[in-house]
Amino acid sequence: MHSSNHRLREMEQHHPLLSAGGDVESGSLAAGVMVGGGHADHSAGNRTVWFIQDSCGMVCAGMTWFLVLYAQFVVNFVMLMPAKSFWYSLLNGATFNSLAVLALASHLRTMLSDPVSMSCGSQCTRRQFVILLIKIAIIDSILNLQGAVPKGNATKEYMERLQLKPGEVIYKCPKCCSIKPERAHHCSICKRCIRKMDHHCPWVNNCVGEKNQRFFVLFTMYIALISAHALGLSGMHFFTCIKVQWNECSDFSPGVSVLLLIFLCLEAILFLTFTAVMFGTQIHSICNDETEIERLKNEKPTWERRTRWDGMKAVFGGPPSLLWCNPFTGLRLHRLTFLNQSRRPGSEFSI
Repeated sequence: MHSSNHRLREMEQHHPLLSAGGDVESGSLAAGVMVGGGHADHSAGNRTVWFIQDSCGMVCAGMTWFLVLYAQFVVNFVMLMPAKSFWYSLLNGATFNSLAVLALASHLRTMLSDPVSMSCGSQCTRRQFVILLIKIAIIDSILNLQGAVPKGNATKEYMERLQLKPGEVIYKCPKCCSIKPERAHHCSICKRCIRKMDHHCPWVNNCVGEKNQRFFVLFTMYIALISAHALGLSGMHFFTCIKVQWNECSDFSPGVSVLLLIFLCLEAILFLTFTAVMFGTQIHSICNDETEIERLKNEKPTWERRTRWDGMKAVFGGPPSLLWCNPFTGLRLHRLTFLNQSRRPGSEFSI
């Protein structure tokens, strides 16, 4: 385990930004979270949404929603509603649709969540505390809004506010000209440095990082569950309809029903395989406290690795509970006020 000073010297060998007697490259501050690919207005009371304006990612995200809604249509209108057993339709319909809603909610939370977290744990090392100071300076510059490291924030004024000791060196990203926290990597699509970046997923149109990894894991889990459920329902529906020779088996003609079921089965097999593998990979990375990028680059850990349970609790929050599976946890809703701008902002509700 390297010491903090040793770690800082290692950084200096790559892109020194501040050292004893060193100079700091100036740059324009582009503070703000990404809203439609631009910068947000930071006036008091303004709420911002993280969204990556990438054409490929938006198409993939739209396809994800379309395929889930298609599966809901086939399950509800082709298989369950024509079924003769009321309780069979009710129980399977409630289960499938609940899982689908949770999957889509997890997808939205992953896509619209800033993957960078601005918090430091209760046991901060000296190195982590220096990083926290950097984050505090960033937060102060953008009115306490959470966000990815702003472009061009590696200015002399920022360095002076950090009050680093002589000899301490922090890392600068040469691509976005920003202060680069430990375990951060630059994403060419998000055009930001993302702390604990695992990978950029086009299906959620966002990076999977420190803050939204939990929602991505839930997304893969719920998609795998509804895919397995859809496969089971399709198999039972085929078996039942063949026995009665498709008489009163569906509101659609036999040909149309078969085509819809075949497409659903192909979709379910593909999604089940992909999401199950991704879910296992994510859990393995969390337990090992190592991102996929760090594993592929074979980076030697300069941080103190968490134990498996500590890693799980850090990602999902708190001790094991059903809240781990809730994609709505931590969601804040703001009451909207109309036509009367002189009123105070509405109350904030946390889930």
